[in-house]
Amino acid sequence: MKKFRLCLSLILAFVAVFTLVGCKKVNKANFIVPEGGYDGSEVTITFYHTMSATTLQPVLETYIAEFNKIYPNIHVNHKSIGGYDDVRDQIQKEISVDGQPNIAYCYPDHVALYNLANAVVQLDDLIDSKESDGNGGQLGLSKEQKADFIEGYYTEGQQFGDGFMYTMPFSKSTEVLYYNKTYFTANNIAVPTHWFSTDANDTTSMEYVVKRIKQLDAQATPLGVDSEANWFITMCEQYHSPYTSAKEGEDHFQFNNDQNKQFVKAFREWHQAGLVTTQQIYGSYTSGLFVETDATKAHSYMSIGSSAGATHQRPKADANGNYPFEVGIASIPQINVNDPKVISQGPSVCIFNKANAQEVVASWLFVKFLTTSVAFQAEFSMASGYVPVIKSVASNDVYAAFLAKADGGNNVAALSAKICLEQANAYYTSPAFNGSSTARDQVGALMQKVLVEQTADVDAMIAKAFADAIDECEYNVG
Repeated sequence: MKKFRLCLSLILAFVAVFTLVGCKKVNKANFIVPEGGYDGSEVTITFYHTMSATTLQPVLETYIAEFNKIYPNIHVNHKSIGGYDDVRDQIQKEISVDGQPNIAYCYPDHVALYNLANAVVQLDDLIDSKESDGNGGQLGLSKEQKADFIEGYYTEGQQFGDGFMYTMPFSKSTEVLYYNKTYFTANNIAVPTHWFSTDANDTTSMEYVVKRIKQLDAQATPLGVDSEANWFITMCEQYHSPYTSAKEGEDHFQFNNDQNKQFVKAFREWHQAGLVTTQQIYGSYTSGLFVETDATKAHSYMSIGSSAGATHQRPKADANGNYPFEVGIASIPQINVNDPKVISQGPSVCIFNKANAQEVVASWLFVKFLTTSVAFQAEFSMASGYVPVIKSVASNDVYAAFLAKADGGNNVAALSAKICLEQANAYYTSPAFNGSSTARDQVGALMQKVLVEQTADVDAMIAKAFADAIDECEYNVG
């Protein structure tokens, strides 16, 4: 039966790739920058994204107009395609008939899927090009522009196993720790900086803090974690423990190891003691627990969630505009505070191959403009709640004033952005390959299963959960 499942999966995988690319043989090929760079010709490019019509598209359109002052012959059409997965699904269909857009929002696993059809432009030659941009400058990025990108965001574009650059960071988010600052201050509780401690009096470990809160409020679940998958993957990164690999010749799925079983078992003990819950176990985002102020209802005092969702982690204000408690925001706990690791999320953009090389060059110029523009990055961040991808935004007067107002009330989004910028050296991304999204799904499901399952033999249950997750990853990839 297992051999049958494997054979069937191989057949299905072949059919999927054949359908995606027709009869073409999939070969890796760099985009060749045309001699002379952008020649000023009139071209139209299309950009797929998920921006809202009321808040973000007006910002984009303002800067398209600014772009056209520099490049009047490059016409940019943009289209919102639902959510991120909707963008992926739409493009997957269009690639099969060579109808894909020029530019699109993307996540790494989307690009890995598109690359089954060799559809995404390798950006290295464009980034390094000294050819003309058609406006008196160079097509590629300057040394200063490259250095301006937050490193963890920029290097995400190279996480595909072959060393090439496929994406540029557009706007980013991460996970942060939201905590009830009013409660913490009143009860003399320190904000946790690390997960575990062998010292029972280590007041800055999350282990100590959740137990202390439980002593003070037996009805509370001290900590809520929104993403089980992020939790697992981040712990792997913090421990420097294997998770996945995109390198040729290595096993893709490497998370079945003793170190990972150890931290999962520790968190199971926390959940069994009522110290932590997750989005899937709770049934909704754990911000719902965090903003609850009725002590007779399920509630928490900490929440690990997206930095872009800061306003959802703030309780409702009363009729006078006062909040029932002040929200504090900090970096998530670490295994080693001197070697911090925090996940990089939020959309990047990729450029698709086209028969007309000038379309590709024009697409690159638009991507370069948006990702290196201090004004656009600042305004888009303030409108979206996402974090800018370049460091120089902090010197923008408007954005600096935005950050200066950061607090745990009306300006909680600014506080979230400020924390994200302060931990710029901590960001990481996982390898991307065909199957990386399956690994993410499986470790999230594994985490949930281990936390809740009742059994007399915990170690055996955990071992089986890990083995089953590996089997599912290998089956789905084929």
